[in-house]
Amino acid sequence: MKTYNVGYLVGSMAKESINRKLAGALVKLAPEQLKFREIRFDDLPIYSYDYDADYPEAGRRFKKDIESSDAILIVTPEYNRSIPGGLKNAIDWASRPWGKNSFAHIPSGVIGTSPGAIGTAVGQQHLRSILGFLNSPQMNAPEAYIQFKDGMINDAGEIADESTAKFLRNYLDEFHEFVARVLTVLPRDA
Repeated sequence: MKTYNVGYLVGSMAKESINRKLAGALVKLAPEQLKFREIRFDDLPIYSYDYDADYPEAGRRFKKDIESSDAILIVTPEYNRSIPGGLKNAIDWASRPWGKNSFAHIPSGVIGTSPGAIGTAVGQQHLRSILGFLNSPQMNAPEAYIQFKDGMINDAGEIADESTAKFLRNYLDEFHEFVARVLTVLPRDA
């Protein structure tokens, strides 16, 4: 089977982010056909079209990292019923300058965790709207709004609860199948 390079973005820039922990656990649960690497964006300045004529190195690197990925997985918290400002800023960098949208035709998935009972459902819906505008084919199902509870991720960075691990393995298997389907129809080298 073909291997796909998946760039993942962690919406929170906090070092001890529960979404960063979830991302690490997902990498460990993923099928062998998905090779993950984090795409960092914490060095991006606040986007302004003033940069469009001469993108800074951080912006060029970020766009290149998105474009060199076969797929993108965004693991994000919900801030004020939306996505974190740093993540939105990174997406703005990748989508500019006009006509050079790095997300176009790259399959994407969205997942997140929060201590709240509905996880990151509302923030994910907002993010899906943004990705839709950017012409990024999205895996719409299964959705994954994970309620973070103490002990969910053990000291080894693995999902401790077997039913949660099973759900997340299924999510990643579905993501793999989705990426394969999209890239069959929209090959990256076309």
